[in-house]
Amino acid sequence: MSSLQHFGWFLARGFGPQGWGYPSLDWDYDWTRPEIYQEAARTLEQAGFDLVIIEDAPSLGSPDTIDLRVRHAFGGPKHDPLLLAPYLFQATRHLGVVPTVNPAAYLPYTAARQFSTLQHLSNHRLGLNVVTDTGSARHFSAAAQLGHDAAYDRAEEWLSGIRSLWRSWGDGALVGDRRADVFADGSKLSTVRHRGEHFAFDGPLNAVPFTDGEPAIVSPGGSGRGLGFAGVNSDVQLALAPLDEASVRAYRAKIHDAAIAAGRSAADIKILFAIQPVITSSAEEADRIVATSAHPDDAALVQIARKQSSDLETDLTALDLDRPLDVSIFGEHVSRGSIQRLIGDRGQDAPLRAHLTALARAGRIADRSGFVGTAEEFADLIEELGEWGNDGVLLWGDFHPVTLHRTLDELVPVLRRRGVLRREYVGGGLQANLRAF
Repeated sequence: MSSLQHFGWFLARGFGPQGWGYPSLDWDYDWTRPEIYQEAARTLEQAGFDLVIIEDAPSLGSPDTIDLRVRHAFGGPKHDPLLLAPYLFQATRHLGVVPTVNPAAYLPYTAARQFSTLQHLSNHRLGLNVVTDTGSARHFSAAAQLGHDAAYDRAEEWLSGIRSLWRSWGDGALVGDRRADVFADGSKLSTVRHRGEHFAFDGPLNAVPFTDGEPAIVSPGGSGRGLGFAGVNSDVQLALAPLDEASVRAYRAKIHDAAIAAGRSAADIKILFAIQPVITSSAEEADRIVATSAHPDDAALVQIARKQSSDLETDLTALDLDRPLDVSIFGEHVSRGSIQRLIGDRGQDAPLRAHLTALARAGRIADRSGFVGTAEEFADLIEELGEWGNDGVLLWGDFHPVTLHRTLDELVPVLRRRGVLRREYVGGGLQANLRAF
């Protein structure tokens, strides 16, 4: 019998133009209004998903690449996902909602108070996807931009400070005794005086404590420092790794080792591997899609270059497709993981065309060379991951209802029949659902 796994959706476009660049745009949803997101959230809840993570990038990037990022809506515009969260909570009862937050953008006391408010309003269904995007720092302060590891240090101080404020109401501080006319016992509140390298603030927090746990902390990142951050701080790790047994087990071991080194249990972190499947109605259709992808024309390569240019904040479209890619063109703020995903194992002497062609090439789920296949084939993969001890997966895409139904309509019944997708939620909010299995 297969074991239940956790399922989430990574809203890769963020709170941005859902459906742009696809025929589904003619459904005429307004991406700036909440209705499209509420409809999609209800679909995920009906499907039994644990959470939706909303990607975000506060910045439009460097002045040199702004036009490239907004022209095809790859890198912007994006509205604030934290302010979208209440509309999704209103539309659902169980689904966890995880907006992306950047420590550079929120002072700890303000953050602790706002996140606490949303945790109460949502019946404890808030999560926070904590990112260390250093490229956005110039929008929030005149201070010098931090390096990769230093940004993680700041995030760790920020999160530790927020947690100290959340916990500034000690046991028994909230009394609620109407007969004695005592709402709270001020002697059981901690003052909290934080003077750190990056932040200074005092407590206690002007918000009541949680009844069903703190907001769930989610983290991405594949660097050694990023994995270490997850081991110490995170409830969910957004994982990017090849889905072969050796890679999955090795990635999980790194996270678990970091958790244990921090005095936590390996079971305290749910590791969800991000997958963007293409679910087809037949194996023959899957074979056709894969065969077509093996020989992309220059127009298709340019389209991929546009997307990569947005992610890497570097204009790849201006480069010669047939010359080697010089990685020195990428700034220090660009994710090393993103660069590695572009160049793969082809090396720096390979022409840009080879890198983009590799990204265009799709593979079959059936032979584990990619993620194109039928719902039954995808369910086979999920069951195989479960045999390796996997906690679950994050499906990847925009939040247009067409996208969700194209992926989930055939998949959900198959996964439920296999016994890997929940039919019911437990009470107690997002943390309780994550701990349920």
